[in-house]
Amino acid sequence: MANLYYGEGLAPEAFAPGALVEIAGEEARHALRVARLRAGERILVGNGEGALGEGVVESAAKDRFAVRLDGATHATAPALTLTLVQALAKGDRDERAVEQATEFGIDRILPWEAERSVSRWSGRGSGPEKAEKGVEKWRRIAREASKQSLRARVPEVGTPVDLAELCEFAANSDHAVVVLHPRGERRLSEWAAGLRATEVSDVTLVVGPEGGLSDPELERLSAAGAVILLLGDTVLRTSSAGPAGIAVLNAALGRW
Repeated sequence: MANLYYGEGLAPEAFAPGALVEIAGEEARHALRVARLRAGERILVGNGEGALGEGVVESAAKDRFAVRLDGATHATAPALTLTLVQALAKGDRDERAVEQATEFGIDRILPWEAERSVSRWSGRGSGPEKAEKGVEKWRRIAREASKQSLRARVPEVGTPVDLAELCEFAANSDHAVVVLHPRGERRLSEWAAGLRATEVSDVTLVVGPEGGLSDPELERLSAAGAVILLLGDTVLRTSSAGPAGIAVLNAALGRW
């Protein structure tokens, strides 16, 4: 399988059969020094926003390479956006969720510092730079996971949201907010079966931290219009609940 490299900022028009696409900067240096990319190799190049081309490396220097395309595609943005609201978690569990969610095709990821989150990006001793660094790290993870899974589009990683913003999402008739929690009385697969018949433009999955959502969080989200659903009979870790939910939605929406 060909490797994929991104040239963010490249115009969609740059990707056409016969075109010469040049990748420069850090992406090129990594490809040439670490991946040992050489002229004559067949690879994929994209702009991370839907444009994807395949071709042979025509030239390779120390900080740039050029690919002559013999094929190109342009993936349009999905009509229905899948969003994961991932609670901050200790260790690297939230980062693993970001990586797998990207591999499973998520469109947008939003960090959430839930009441029971052990990891904190705000509060005493934490300045705004901690949240900025956290978001930037999640963006790097999503980008690398997109390359690994040969995605034409890199998912958006937004700034952290709070409970009030999640409740606003739930109150929006164009949004469907789903909280994955053992207290749910219906399964996500059952609820998702009727999703195609709705006019919803965004499905937002909310996943809590290791200790789960607090009762006040559940009550506020439910009162705002969120639905509390089960994945199945077992309880998954915060690192795997979101990706598992995305897989269910992918099947229901015909993405898989």
